[in-house]
Amino acid sequence: MAKIVIQLLVLEKGLVMMQSWNIFGVIFIGLISLVVLVIGANYAVKKLIGIANYYKLSSTFMGMTVLSVATSLPEITSHFTASVNILRGTLDYQTGSAIVLGANIGSDVVQQTLIMGIVILLAGTMYFRRYFLWKSMIPMIGTTIMCIILGWDGNYSRIDGAILFGTFIAYSYYLYVDERKHYKQEDNLLQSEEVADDAPQNGREVLRDAIITSGLLVVIIACATIVLSATETIVDRTGVGGSLIGVITLGLASALPELTTALAGVRHKEAGISLGTLVGSNITNPLLAIGGGALISTYAVPRPLVVWDLPWETLTGMLLWGILWFNNGKLGKKSAIYLIVIYFVYIFFRSVYFNVDF
Repeated sequence: MAKIVIQLLVLEKGLVMMQSWNIFGVIFIGLISLVVLVIGANYAVKKLIGIANYYKLSSTFMGMTVLSVATSLPEITSHFTASVNILRGTLDYQTGSAIVLGANIGSDVVQQTLIMGIVILLAGTMYFRRYFLWKSMIPMIGTTIMCIILGWDGNYSRIDGAILFGTFIAYSYYLYVDERKHYKQEDNLLQSEEVADDAPQNGREVLRDAIITSGLLVVIIACATIVLSATETIVDRTGVGGSLIGVITLGLASALPELTTALAGVRHKEAGISLGTLVGSNITNPLLAIGGGALISTYAVPRPLVVWDLPWETLTGMLLWGILWFNNGKLGKKSAIYLIVIYFVYIFFRSVYFNVDF
C-alpha cells in the first residue's frame, strides 16, 4: 500500500511539472501514454475474458461490471480528487463541479454515439439480445433520467449522492444474481483461438492472470490520467473553460479506456465485452462517480447539463434502444453513421448555444 501511495505521489508531482512544459512536450507525452493505454487495455481484456470463462461468467457480465468500473476509473478518480479539493478549499466549488460533471456526462455521450459508432463500423455488424436491451439499456436510460431529476434544482446534495451510489450497489447485486439465474453455457464459449489458448486452466493460473490484470489496470489508469492531464493542460492554454471543457475535451479523453477496451473486445471476437463495457460504463459513470463525489462534497450543477447534455444523452439512449428493438437487436454500418453524426450535431449545438455554465 505504501508503495502505491508513493507511486501516486510521484505521478501527481510529474503531472504538476508537465503543466510548465513546452506544449509540444505535453502532446508527445500524451500520445505515448495513449499508445501504452491501447496496448495495455488490449492485453488486460484477453486476461479478463479468460478469467470470466474459468468462472463461467459471460463476457457481457464481465463488461457490465468489472470492465465498466475499471474503464470508468479516470472519471471516478477525477470526482474523488475534485470533491476532496472542494472540501479543502483548494478548488472553486462551481468550477470544480462544472469540470468533473461535464467530463463525466460528456464521456457518456461520446460512448453512446461516437465510440459505439466507431466500434460498429470496425466490427461490421453487432447484435444485442432483446434480453440485454431490457436488462442493461433500460437501466442506462433510467440512470440518466435520475440525474436530470436530482440535478434539476442546480445541486447534487449528499442525499442525491446516496441515492445514486445506493442504486449502483443494488444494480450490481441484481446483475450477479441474474447472471447465475440465466447463465447459459453458450454465453461462455470463447470465439477467439488466441484467447482460448491463453485462458487459465486452474486456480493458480487464475491468480497469476488476476495479478497481471491488476498491474495492467494500474498502468491503464495512470496512462489515462496522463492523457487527461495533458488534454487539460493544452485546453487551459487556449483559454476555454467551464463544463464545455469537460464535455468536449475531457469527456472525450475520459472515454479513451472504454474505446480501447471495446475495440479489443471486437478484435478478440467478444462482442459481449464491447457492448457490456460501453453500456455498463454509462451506468457506472453517473451512479458511482457522480454519486460518490456528491456524497463527499456535493456539487453545483451547471444549467446546460440538465437542459441539454443529460436530455440529449437520454434521447440518444432511447433512439438507440428503439433502433435495436425494431431491428431485432442488430446494429449495422448505417446505424453507426447515424450515431457518429448525432455526436457532432450534439457538440455543435452545445458549443454555440450552451457555452455558459451558470
